Amino acid sequence: MEKQLKTAAELVCGNRYPGRGILVGESADGKCAVLAYFIMGRSENSRNRVLEADGDVLRTRPFDESKVKDPSLIIYAAMRRVRDAVVITNGDQTDTVADALSSGGDFFSALDTRTFEPDAPNFTPRISALLSLTKNGFSYKMSILRKGNDGDCEHGKFCYAPQAGVGHLLHTYQGDGAPLPSFAGAPREAAIQGSIDDVATALWTALDEENKIALFVRFINLTTGETETRLSNKHQRSSL
Repeated sequence: MEKQLKTAAELVCGNRYPGRGILVGESADGKCAVLAYFIMGRSENSRNRVLEADGDVLRTRPFDESKVKDPSLIIYAAMRRVRDAVVITNGDQTDTVADALSSGGDFFSALDTRTFEPDAPNFTPRISALLSLTKNGFSYKMSILRKGNDGDCEHGKFCYAPQAGVGHLLHTYQGDGAPLPSFAGAPREAAIQGSIDDVATALWTALDEENKIALFVRFINLTTGETETRLSNKHQRSSL
């Protein structure tokens, strides 16, 4: 019997600190491309954030401006759209990729110019995804830039064709620790079940209550191009 895939919610449930995460895939009914992005935090600086969606742009911003200590790695555009491509990442490499696409470049080549975050001793991986919409549907790519055993940057590159009810989950850390252990291996295959509310509610509920900060989920209708979005921020009233 074929093994049943776990959902993204099931994959992160019980993990105290998966960090920031990206899920990309296709809805169970095959009608929509699916994107999700979540952020977590342990320090006061990291927890002092919300996600803010404005059309095709998703940004992190401080919840309390007076408490910001170092905005360099926590405030960024997490998602941008360039024509029929949607870029979503855990840092300012969103701009690196979007700018490259705007000038005729490509996803992986743009990320080849970047490396993991300089936040010793964790050296947080940079995780990124590109969803490319076409007349016949879509495809997607994912990337992770992480510190290798030799100290150099490992460039993990992954390409996927959509499959109804299936997605791929990539997050920054294996779990909690000191230092935090980087995500290992390839993105994890995950089942995508039900409506956008089903996906968003299950994932938000599964994320560690103490450390979760915000979650963004978007369904893009592959026929009409219309989008449906769910956004939940711990520091203000949830939309779920």
